[in-house]
Amino acid sequence: MTYRGPYKIRVDSKPDPRIEHPNDAIVRVELAAICGSDLHLYHGMMPDTRVGHTFGHEFIGKVEEVGASVQKLKVGDRVMVPFNIYCGSCFFCARGLYSNCHNVNANATAIGGIYGYSHTTGGYDGGQAELVRVPFADVGPALIPDDIHPEDALLLTDAFSTGYFGAQLADIDEGDSVVVFGAGPVGLAAARSCWLMGAGRVIVVDHLDYRLRKAETFAFAETVHFGEVDDVVLTLKKRTDGLGPDRIVEAVGAEADGHVLQHVTAAKLKMQGGSPIALNWAIDSVRKGGTVSVMGAYGPLFSAVKFGDAMNKGLTLRMNQAPVKRQWPRLLEHIRAGHIAPRELITHRIALEDIAEGYHLFSSKLDGIIKPIIATVA
Repeated sequence: MTYRGPYKIRVDSKPDPRIEHPNDAIVRVELAAICGSDLHLYHGMMPDTRVGHTFGHEFIGKVEEVGASVQKLKVGDRVMVPFNIYCGSCFFCARGLYSNCHNVNANATAIGGIYGYSHTTGGYDGGQAELVRVPFADVGPALIPDDIHPEDALLLTDAFSTGYFGAQLADIDEGDSVVVFGAGPVGLAAARSCWLMGAGRVIVVDHLDYRLRKAETFAFAETVHFGEVDDVVLTLKKRTDGLGPDRIVEAVGAEADGHVLQHVTAAKLKMQGGSPIALNWAIDSVRKGGTVSVMGAYGPLFSAVKFGDAMNKGLTLRMNQAPVKRQWPRLLEHIRAGHIAPRELITHRIALEDIAEGYHLFSSKLDGIIKPIIATVA
């Protein structure tokens, strides 16, 4: 898959990736996925997304080649690869902040490296391809356990792990009411994960009927269609004893609908790093002294966030790109115990040669699509 400009991608032949450092591996991709945050790239929302770049930060596959220093992997191993690229030894990695690694991105004043996510995150080609170079191969990838379904493993490389992390950051106390904005894969994963952390009530907010139905069946959540209520903030407060929910997970990000001016200035005119509609609803809705966990992806530019309201309400705002590998041990336990089956989020399985159609379906929210995955081998 190669990017040709906003809303334009195609499948091309590119030179095979090669070992560039002794700790690299080359992975032959078996399954990849299209992430909601890939749509921000596809729509031209993220700076320095260059023509020819290959997207894809969710993938699993077999090790094809290893560098001379790689000790933990061998050719033929089946691996799941976290979307974070990180060294494992810098100041931030030593503290478990793998998504903020200081050694993998020339722009690492904020974020570390991410596969297939523009040159703002290091310019690494991603996994929507037959082959991908995996730096620091002894640090990031992990062997796929024999008892874990490959599609479950794929969903742990970002979407489900990020949703779980979002629920973690919400700092849920037993019995808390939690609202999740966004019923995409990350929001649905977050909503399901809230129960694992002791939530007493989970409400999901979205405006697409089919996604709200999925929130009811997959995440066992109450739902609010924000297009069918006069005031989403007032609605949520009325549902929570007039105080507002205890915790909120914002899983929408840069292209939030719900306010024409904000959406146009962000998604169309690129005057903001992202439309802050969902985040502002979260700030306004949550009870005083509550917590807002931000999982939605935003660009590095200005966004018109109601920070003064957050300060005056005494809110705790917690956010980051998920340090995916930290979540895996517990998530694998939950899968084995039958508490979750991440692959239940998958609605479409698409061949690599048809990936442009997959992006179109996902971008336009057609055919009941929630999570599309890409098969790169027959």
